[in-house]
Amino acid sequence: MEQSTAKRRGFNFKQTLKNILRSESISLVLAFVVIVAVFSILNKNYFTSRNLISVLTSASLTGLITVGEALLLIGNHMDLSVGSTAAFSGVMAALLLQQGLPAGVTILTVVAAGAVLGAVIAFCVTQLKMSSFIATVAMQSIMRGFAFIISNGEGVLITNSTFLKMGNFKFFGLSFLTFPIFFMLLVFVLFGIILKRTRFGREIYIVGGNPVAARLAGISIKFTTYMLFIIMNVLTAIGGMILAARMNTGQPQACVGLEFDGITAAILGGVSNQGGVGSIFGAFLGLAILQGFNNGLIMLNVQSFWQNVAKGALLLLALTFDYIRQKNRQKAK
Repeated sequence: MEQSTAKRRGFNFKQTLKNILRSESISLVLAFVVIVAVFSILNKNYFTSRNLISVLTSASLTGLITVGEALLLIGNHMDLSVGSTAAFSGVMAALLLQQGLPAGVTILTVVAAGAVLGAVIAFCVTQLKMSSFIATVAMQSIMRGFAFIISNGEGVLITNSTFLKMGNFKFFGLSFLTFPIFFMLLVFVLFGIILKRTRFGREIYIVGGNPVAARLAGISIKFTTYMLFIIMNVLTAIGGMILAARMNTGQPQACVGLEFDGITAAILGGVSNQGGVGSIFGAFLGLAILQGFNNGLIMLNVQSFWQNVAKGALLLLALTFDYIRQKNRQKAK
């Protein structure tokens, strides 16, 4: 009897491995470690401080989009227009600066435009009863068209030194703590707290997971939907301006496919495309995996069209994992 008790109390490798694999966060961290290890072996310059700064900088825009898409997916929506909106925001900011507007006024104007655009999409979803997929696909085409129209299809140069600090300002002179990186990390922390610790965060889960229960609980689905799309498009507008500041130009053709990177990162991080499930921390881990993977392909000089194939396969893999997680949750019930 003592021997059997000792066995039960002893280390069980198989059970421990199962527990690790069941833990979403640990599985994501392990996946990231494997990616880093593999690409470090394939390219000695992969795991260096210089490349880490490059990855963080390139992730700064995708990170903002990942947060917005994660919130929308938890609320059972998505936004496929963000790439076009980011490009439009950068071009709009560049044109306003060329007209002599101060950097602060320009930033506030573009942010306000993003908020209005988010409200328009939410109106289409809540009042006109369009699916978010249809509404944002339409808006994707509209905003990309506007970006080309107002810029005459050309990049718009930015010379305002104050505005350009959005893309290159270094806190304490540290290369790994530029404004784009700092702002991305701040947004992850802020919305992680909002989603986890506030009433609004809890309402997003309820609205996305069980809208009937949300109505019975007196939660305004319309208000929550408006807020989600406004947050998404404000983050997109800011991200578009940060990218324009980094590039010194507003480019109408920028950010193609940005929305898919954001959605892929969020779903990889355990956010369900069925609504009601996920976390900002998980989305951050998903972003780390995606950016580490993309950067590894670039450093191995993989051709761009093969990179697109790999990213598409990664999205399919993320959706497959999400389907498996959904099935497991249903069995657990």
